[in-house]
Amino acid sequence: MTTTPSELGTLLRTWRDRLSPHDAGIPVTDSRRSAGLRREEVASAAGVSVDYLVRLEQGRATHPSAQVVDSLARALQLDRIERDHLHRCAGLLPPPDRALDAPITPGIARMLTRLTEYPIAVFGADWQMHSWNPMWVALHGDPETVPPNCRNLIRALFGVDDRARSLFNPVVSSGGGEHFATALVADLRLASSIYPHDARLADLIAEMRSANDYFESLWVSGAVAVLCADRKTVTHPELGDITLDCDVLTSPGSDTRLVVYTAAEGSADADKLGSLRRGALSSDGPPTQSSSSSFEPDDHADRT
Repeated sequence: MTTTPSELGTLLRTWRDRLSPHDAGIPVTDSRRSAGLRREEVASAAGVSVDYLVRLEQGRATHPSAQVVDSLARALQLDRIERDHLHRCAGLLPPPDRALDAPITPGIARMLTRLTEYPIAVFGADWQMHSWNPMWVALHGDPETVPPNCRNLIRALFGVDDRARSLFNPVVSSGGGEHFATALVADLRLASSIYPHDARLADLIAEMRSANDYFESLWVSGAVAVLCADRKTVTHPELGDITLDCDVLTSPGSDTRLVVYTAAEGSADADKLGSLRRGALSSDGPPTQSSSSSFEPDDHADRT
């Protein structure tokens, strides 16, 4: 592999300048003049000397080790695509993905805080739920009532633990439960090909294949796909059926999934979302405890 000596240094300087001290966890004082990070701050976070970082940025050092490149990528908070490009610019092959990305980036955290009108939750590529906003709680109940290991869409759909199966209020997909279950397993198979060495993902797949014959039949079919938008009808314990558009948004550079429910403006379902929104902001709003009713994939119901 070949590269120009200046490209590596240019990227390091550009990415250092764009990362704010606040996002890097560095206190900002009034005397600070640079908007991005200083060389010594990046060097300290990456565990390299300031002199070596200077030589890399100036193009006088052009062949850092893979370990150094990985450390710089973490210090600069690069996403997977940027990290792989940095490896190529250093004349290295990108590392294989061994573990699922940590999904809660500063940008996603800001979206959860500011997008208050709609139910939103953040999932990893293994469909483990990592975060949610108050509107999600109003629609489906509080995931905090469920143990962390059970906050997983795959376990909610195919598992045998009643705690996982009660993670969401009853939901029906416009395409039917079989269509949704098939698409979900195909999406999980794609994740397993991207992260073949992730132990948590491998354990989840092995668990479901052993525990659920329906999951096993879908898994051995070999289908691979990305789970996309759908139209869902959620049965809320107080407001009854609410039909919503459900979009699955993938964060660029990672396999983080944002599941977002919306309704057409002026519709009866939008009015119900408004009631949920008022309840989420009021202590005397409608109860939001998740339903504990059981669910089977072949009953043509589904989750999220």
